[in-house]
Amino acid sequence: MSTAAAEDPGWRRIHPRTVLVTALVTAGVAAGAAVPAVLGLSDRFGYARAIGWALAGAALLIGCATAGDYVRWRRTRYRVGTVRVDLHTGLLLVKRRSLDRTRIRSVDLTAPVHLRVLGLVTVRIGTGEQTGGESTLELDPVSRAEGERLRHELLDRAAESGSGTHREGELATLDPRWIRFAPVSFVAPALGGAAVGGLLQISEWAGVQGEVIAWVADRFLDTPLARAIVIMAGAALAAGVVGALGLWVEMWWNYRLEREPGGTLRVRRGLLTSRSLSVEEQRLRGVDLVEPLGVRLFGAARVDAITTGLAKDEESQGADHNTLLPAVPRPLADMIAAEVLRETRTPTGATLTAHPRAARSRRLRRALGAVLVPVLTLAVLGAVLTPVLLWIALACTVVFLPLAVLLALDAYRALGHTVSGDYLVTRSGTVRRSTAALQRTGVIGWTVRQSCFQRRAGLLSVTATTAAGAGAYTAHDTDASEGLTFAAEAVPGLLEPFLERG
Repeated sequence: MSTAAAEDPGWRRIHPRTVLVTALVTAGVAAGAAVPAVLGLSDRFGYARAIGWALAGAALLIGCATAGDYVRWRRTRYRVGTVRVDLHTGLLLVKRRSLDRTRIRSVDLTAPVHLRVLGLVTVRIGTGEQTGGESTLELDPVSRAEGERLRHELLDRAAESGSGTHREGELATLDPRWIRFAPVSFVAPALGGAAVGGLLQISEWAGVQGEVIAWVADRFLDTPLARAIVIMAGAALAAGVVGALGLWVEMWWNYRLEREPGGTLRVRRGLLTSRSLSVEEQRLRGVDLVEPLGVRLFGAARVDAITTGLAKDEESQGADHNTLLPAVPRPLADMIAAEVLRETRTPTGATLTAHPRAARSRRLRRALGAVLVPVLTLAVLGAVLTPVLLWIALACTVVFLPLAVLLALDAYRALGHTVSGDYLVTRSGTVRRSTAALQRTGVIGWTVRQSCFQRRAGLLSVTATTAAGAGAYTAHDTDASEGLTFAAEAVPGLLEPFLERG
């Protein structure tokens, strides 16, 4: 990599191999688009001319993209000064952006497979402010050595805050047995549905969708309808399980969680796309123990960081950028949570205060309403239009009513809150149960909500507002006096001016 722009030795360029990367990626896109283009043009021009037009279009596309990226490389430079990090880019629209080094909270490295082959990484430098891309500088790409140098240089101030008696170095590494939790996540059925949709879409592009549907129908010609549905759903789920296993391997292969000297937690993972996430412990405000329903049934949980300073631009949304530990057995998740927080006992394992039975009644009423309203609608339509809808309403009642009641009871059992040492703990959820342990010093405000129905039941919800993580953590449907006492004790002096003691 060129280490300095010729006109100013303080400035650096991104890596010149970015032009090669763009050419390769564009060639792949052009190859994918060429197949349907040739099929579409062959009826009119014949295969020889269609292939010629496709090759000419691909060459034009690759040439334009490569030329554009060459201009971007020539016009992009960055500088790491003692006070600020600057990035200048653009030709017609020149952008000059700058970040104060004292406000930098994260330096994350990402390398898809095509960058890894060429020894490159994308560096994302973020302040953690929720202002979109304006709070993030992206250097795409630089050499891996340059990326590591930037990460150490920009986060070296963390060396002043390495207090605590817990061990440094490796905290957790990949255990291949954790993969058993991948098929029981919600990803498996979603991927199964996506596989079926993708197959139908590809067959439509090829003009053989009718033949595919007819072939499947012929396979189940003498099979009862219910059995055929079960078999097809099972096949789709099996495809989803295979996809979930592959996705887990791609995301978590080479996983390693370590505490670097000076108090920085670093997560490294990825098979094809390598990812590196750094979290300064001085920005850590707690942990969130997340238990999706399927994973929880197998006694597992994952650990997310509640922290300020993680990049939240559009490109990092949904990228598990705050996950410190994938789904693992619950005792191990509690142990790693304690290590991350430098506590001898994890606050996520503290005994929680149960919520009153009125909270259970509210959840049962919501569950019954969610099932009975659609069922009654179908029943009315069935009485007016066709008896088929009556049978559908009966089937929905038999299947979904017990399920809704079970989920409502589980949601009630999940409710809880307490104060454990330096942390306040809240738990809620059934499809996605969350046990959040938030530092009491990280709470900047309280929100107390009480609807007319809650007021009649003697309940209220108290929400701890913070600058970290999700921004708000709620104890739902607590006893009115208990919830206010919990908030007052968790952060003394913050809520008392607004309370009246009976």
